[in-house]
Amino acid sequence: MIKNVTLIGIDGGATKVSGWVVAYNSEDETFALTDDHAELSYSILDTFQPDFVPVSLNIQLAEFQANKSKPTDQEIRQGEAYVEACARVVISLAQTTGNHPVLIGLGMPGLKTENKRGIAMVANGPRIMNYATELENKLIKAGIELVTPVAHIGSDADYCGIGEKYARDGSFRNVKNAYYLGGGTGAADALLLKGELVPFDQTKSWLAKTWEMKNDLGLSLERYASASGLQHIYSLKSGIEVRQLNEDKIYPPIIANKALEGDKAAIGTFSDSAKYLALLFYERIVSLYCGSRDIFEFVNPTRAKPDKNHPYLKQCFDSISVGQRLGDLLNSRSGRQVLTTPLINILSELIDKSDSLPEEAKEHYLHGNELKNERLVLSPLREAPALGAGIDAFLVHHS
Repeated sequence: MIKNVTLIGIDGGATKVSGWVVAYNSEDETFALTDDHAELSYSILDTFQPDFVPVSLNIQLAEFQANKSKPTDQEIRQGEAYVEACARVVISLAQTTGNHPVLIGLGMPGLKTENKRGIAMVANGPRIMNYATELENKLIKAGIELVTPVAHIGSDADYCGIGEKYARDGSFRNVKNAYYLGGGTGAADALLLKGELVPFDQTKSWLAKTWEMKNDLGLSLERYASASGLQHIYSLKSGIEVRQLNEDKIYPPIIANKALEGDKAAIGTFSDSAKYLALLFYERIVSLYCGSRDIFEFVNPTRAKPDKNHPYLKQCFDSISVGQRLGDLLNSRSGRQVLTTPLINILSELIDKSDSLPEEAKEHYLHGNELKNERLVLSPLREAPALGAGIDAFLVHHS
């Protein structure tokens, strides 16, 4: 809470919406999540359609590019469930914290409308063109006082970066250059360069997002960075359908345990993951210091190759930070054995034997021929997108 105002960060996902109350410490100007939390699955609402099928991305893209996005009746009904779930989460948090006026930050997947208050294109849900307005109307009708209307809907990747920079335990504090990879349902990329947050949408000419790149097996690197992606790879290697893995609750931590027990499909899953995550981090390191070396191809074959020139050449990352469920996995007992240690070993060798990096860059990252401990950091932040959403709302309101 901030002087009788409840600051709320919202993280909207494909299956549920989560909200947290965010606390501000004026002494050191940092933020942290409180224990006040609420979440709601869309599927419990009457307006939710379990058989909903998203509109083809090709159709969405054509309408988006023509600035003529027109949600279908089915999308409108499904969108009602999504907004209603968000409203109930905000109302619950407001009531829990004393019915003070609320200041809301919203993080949602998908491409946003021109005014940034709606969702104009999304892979796994409905387009909701007036999301913020519909949410505000529901809250006002419920008697919730808003400090100010929602400024904009942000992305979870950008909000991870904001959280890492401004949170009390953020991994972007006290460093100049850092790269963040958050692995949950998908992969979130964030950058701190020369002390400033640089959204990946501003680096597209020289640095690609994780999901855009594919390996020599034709798989997006997001498969190796996200919880659902690792499960997909295990499915491919084991022959067990993802649906069955979900029913049996076989998620990456369980798969890591299976690898320690000798399960060949699990061992192969983490062997591949260590290899391609190490290559991903190496690609970031090289691209920053000396420009892209075209290590990966792109999921979209028409995407322009990254430019080898950019404003940050000859810079080195002080740290590479891994967060969300991927960070938890890397920090777990089984994860350290089957993924973290092999990843570090492969990355160390890639840097040590690099023909692209000069000796001074290698010495920045390595002690002898091993990666320095401080170069790979596991973020302690929980629910980074929701935290960043709340921080963003505060910063915008006080700017």
